[in-house]
Amino acid sequence: MDRILVVDDESSMRLGLSEVLERAGFAVTAVDGGGAALEALGRERHALVLSDMRMPGMSGTELLGAVRARHPGLPMIVMTAYGTVEDAVAAMKAGAREFLTKPFSPQEVLHLVRGLLDEQEPRGCAPDGVEAGTAAAAPGTSCARPIVSRSAAMARVLHVADAVAGSRAAVLIAGESGTGKELLARHIHAVGPRRQQPFVAVNCAALPRELLESELFGHERGAFTGAIGRKLGKFELANRGTILLDEISEMEPVLQAKLLRVLQEHEVDRLGGSRPVPIDARVVATTNRDLRDMVAAGTFRRDLYYRLHVVPLTLPPLRERGDEIDALIDHFCSRFAAGRELSVDAAARARLRAYSWPGNVRELEHVIERAVLLASGPVIRASDLQLDEEPVEVPIVEAARSLAGRTVHEVERQLIFETLERTNNNRSHAARMLGISVRTLRNKLAEYRTCGTMQASLS
Repeated sequence: MDRILVVDDESSMRLGLSEVLERAGFAVTAVDGGGAALEALGRERHALVLSDMRMPGMSGTELLGAVRARHPGLPMIVMTAYGTVEDAVAAMKAGAREFLTKPFSPQEVLHLVRGLLDEQEPRGCAPDGVEAGTAAAAPGTSCARPIVSRSAAMARVLHVADAVAGSRAAVLIAGESGTGKELLARHIHAVGPRRQQPFVAVNCAALPRELLESELFGHERGAFTGAIGRKLGKFELANRGTILLDEISEMEPVLQAKLLRVLQEHEVDRLGGSRPVPIDARVVATTNRDLRDMVAAGTFRRDLYYRLHVVPLTLPPLRERGDEIDALIDHFCSRFAAGRELSVDAAARARLRAYSWPGNVRELEHVIERAVLLASGPVIRASDLQLDEEPVEVPIVEAARSLAGRTVHEVERQLIFETLERTNNNRSHAARMLGISVRTLRNKLAEYRTCGTMQASLS
């Protein structure tokens, strides 16, 4: 029987955790501070330590350091009622394996405890040359697309990302479209202990609610018309790995409630299923909208926001990372050159540095890719660049004449299709330029297709 050491200065928390763990079959030692915890560890072998972060006398961080020095390899989970990024980073750097934000459910505690005890290679037993408690990629594994970082802002983001990569804590990555949110999510997966397990990405804005629910949670045969067999959902496919919920802000409220239950209970209910299926997937979510504003407006669940907001990361836009542009230019040139020797002249670089990059890194990537194709020699010149410069202003009389006699519906339709053409059919970028959500854009396109079908049938 594994013995768990619970360290908390609040008697009610010690009693509650002891009851939960003992009912699950664990032996428990409960103490009220860091000094008593070290004494207990000296007297008896423990499989895991569950400690509060902020305690009088010896803090949780100090206890982590002492345990790591005296009992290397002993996994530790820290708890805090504050849930700040600073606490998470400090805990991970001190050697914590997991980070729990109060209040939490009994299922969350048991999920983390069982997961740590089931792991075959605890972080404390790091191989030679790798410090225990650090996130190091396994031999032969790396990000498929490395992150190019030269700015202080990106260095801070990567510092936090690396510090929490070994945790199961949810990560919420915010930033404008094209800043590299999915790339950062893949980096967190690649440098953490789950790197050999699946990384599954789901675009929450790309599918209507009915299809997205089946994609996420799976379905049984006969669950609905067309369900001719069992289908595993993305959460099950990502078991023991990482699931990326891209554009989480576009998820409808009904699915938000179901996702909240998955995060709380660590199990999914397939559509048409008779029993829940346990899962162990690390959740990383991304958003290009401010979820706090959506919570205030009532369009995003507050409880789900706090479940996802355990470790928030914000990627700065490219216009705030000007010192990285030259490095990104060289990186993309090398990738797209396909063995050719290519360079970028000073005039072209100056033009690229002066541009505002509304599409961020993704736009720069596409610009360089086109320039590599258009360049007639070994040097990319300013004339090879195709940038979305400021639009040419049309005289107001000419614009009014071109719109006269047309319905608002027709003008709206033309605006949407021209914007999609300008963004190379990138719906996320087009929606941002239009000032609407991706879901609204998707509904508009469906409406136009329906109208086109009706007109064709009437003609």
